[in-house]
Amino acid sequence: MDAFYASVEQRDNKALRGKPVAVGYSEARGVVATASYEARAFGVHSAMPSLTARNKCPQLIFVSPRFEVYHEVSLQIREIFLEYTDLVEPLSLDEAFLDVTVNHKHHPSAGLIARDIQQRILEKTGLRASAGVSVNKFLAKIASDYKKPNGFFIIPPDKAEQFVEGLKIEQFFGVGKVTAQKMHENHIFSGYDLKQRPEAELVKLFGKAGHSLYLNARGIDHREVDPHRVTKSVSAETTFPEDKCDRILLTVELYHLAREVIERMDEANFYGRTITIKVKYADFKIITRSKTLPQQITDFKRLWPVAREMMKLIDWSGQAVRLLGLGVSNAGDEPEAKKYTQLELDLF
Repeated sequence: MDAFYASVEQRDNKALRGKPVAVGYSEARGVVATASYEARAFGVHSAMPSLTARNKCPQLIFVSPRFEVYHEVSLQIREIFLEYTDLVEPLSLDEAFLDVTVNHKHHPSAGLIARDIQQRILEKTGLRASAGVSVNKFLAKIASDYKKPNGFFIIPPDKAEQFVEGLKIEQFFGVGKVTAQKMHENHIFSGYDLKQRPEAELVKLFGKAGHSLYLNARGIDHREVDPHRVTKSVSAETTFPEDKCDRILLTVELYHLAREVIERMDEANFYGRTITIKVKYADFKIITRSKTLPQQITDFKRLWPVAREMMKLIDWSGQAVRLLGLGVSNAGDEPEAKKYTQLELDLF
């Protein structure tokens, strides 16, 4: 979807149409969730601090997010996808992979299916979507971003490798700012540059991701569209209106985050063994602390005592905190010896 949250707000409020809109909160510690294309023309983008966004675009209109509305629209779009195929893998509320190799319409053309879906979304929701078509997830994702907004782009199999060679490394799906900077330091600026590096060198530089980068540079991606993708983690975080440096107040905030995480875990039917606390200081430095338990965390009583003790191990040193986060991950099967709990029994 194109600027999804902002587009929904402009659809529902005629006064916002054609104007620079940011979905988020305008206060000093706010962050932009999504910016309309009118706002993006001024350099405003998602995850940008609200003050920075306001400086770039003084006429920027901030709108508070309505996540329940975005969720409803997302379900409408999902229903359209399922008219064409059961192989739908959501990435977020506004994005998904579809495998239409075998489709309910018995249509031989993936490109025409994509065009049809774009039209159906517009008719049903009043919103525009961009579509990318290719032979694998990596290429389709790049294609979907290539002609935004309201874009449509096909990368045919016989053109894939040549197309990837011409991409800037920042256009690779999964290459963020940190990875891009490391690539630049190693004189990798394009898909062509990446393709010249041996797989062993890429693994040495980027760890496990090096295998995927080696394949992606050749237009190869063996991942299947998985409609039953398993949740790998559940988390919650909060950015404070004002920096906090009192550990007691921070512990209270952590308590509320723990409650929220357990609610999300129950909704997702996900239970993990690793607890991670994330802290962002006022100078934007980020630290994380993790602890893995022998058994899965299934309720608040099991999560909260461990998270509280982990807080005590963090050296605050009087530093002010801007953001606090809590997450649970690692849902892997427990070792056989850990599946059983010794019950306490009073003998006397």
